[in-house]
Amino acid sequence: MTVQVTFLPEAITVEAQVGEPLLTVAQRAGIDIPTGCLMGTCHACEVELDDGTPICACITAVPPEPNPLTINLYADPAW
Repeated sequence: MTVQVTFLPEAITVEAQVGEPLLTVAQRAGIDIPTGCLMGTCHACEVELDDGTPICACITAVPPEPNPLTINLYADPAW
């Protein structure tokens, strides 16, 4: 099953397989999400779902719902 993933603010959209690592999807779309520990502890890779829910991209796989999936990228000035 595929999910349409859109990365904001650039509005770059790519198809992804359910269960595919979000970082892999972002890289395939040409988007660089900063990482630190790659275990979800440091939150360097934190992004937001369209509803405002924060997730760590390094430990998150593409879910089957919602489809389409919108990811809001933002920069943490502390990093």
